Amino acid sequence: MNTKRLLTAVCGLALIAAVTAAAQEKTLVVDLGDGVGMEFILVPAGSFLMGAAIGDADEQPVHEVTITKSFYIGKYEVTQEQWQALMGDNLSTHQGPKHPVEQVSWLDCQDFLSKLRAKLDGLTPRLPTEAEWEYACRAGSKGAYHFGDRPADLKAFAWYDKNSKDTTHPVGGKTPNAWGLHDMHGNVYEWCADVYASDAYLTGAGVDPQGPESGTIRVARGGAWSFYAENCRSAKRFWNEPTFQFDNLGFRVVLEVAKN
Repeated sequence: MNTKRLLTAVCGLALIAAVTAAAQEKTLVVDLGDGVGMEFILVPAGSFLMGAAIGDADEQPVHEVTITKSFYIGKYEVTQEQWQALMGDNLSTHQGPKHPVEQVSWLDCQDFLSKLRAKLDGLTPRLPTEAEWEYACRAGSKGAYHFGDRPADLKAFAWYDKNSKDTTHPVGGKTPNAWGLHDMHGNVYEWCADVYASDAYLTGAGVDPQGPESGTIRVARGGAWSFYAENCRSAKRFWNEPTFQFDNLGFRVVLEVAKN
């Protein structure tokens, strides 16, 4: 079986090949039309230690979380050309087709996902939960970053305040994590699905946590081109109103598989 399957979704037609539990590819490419694709990597189910013992109060306590279902997550942050292919516009400040889209609110992301959902069969696109995001970022690591604990090493893996020259950069320009995901630290920080709560780790579930059931403020993760190294850590949490837009805030997509 090939390690990559082209998922064709052109001109509003349904996805030709659905992914099933018996045939999960390690990578997938969704064709958005006009030569624009979106690459995904399969993240296996598993457990990890979420949070940081030395960090902000809302990152504590460190606690074990289990992700019971594998999922696909974008190899890269959503780019401006991908946004343009589905939405027909691009309001990003730092223009470039391969640069991450920014100036998109959490609500804008939902509109993008709705358009993507209309093209797919057998997979459900959505934002990652906060737990899925950190699990995917860490890729089996336990340090402050997915590569270890030394902020001085961040320049090889991320665009942040020390090397960004005050702008975003094309996705994939830095070394990926152990699971092949790029820009999990830096470039733009990324919206997650969850409602934010400062005490979520005290009251949240340890299995497939979804965040609080009520509230409006949403979580974002990952650090950005304008952030210093401390704010690019794997466990660092951010939050914004769902209408908030800024030139350092974007997202990446998860494809939810119905069965494993």
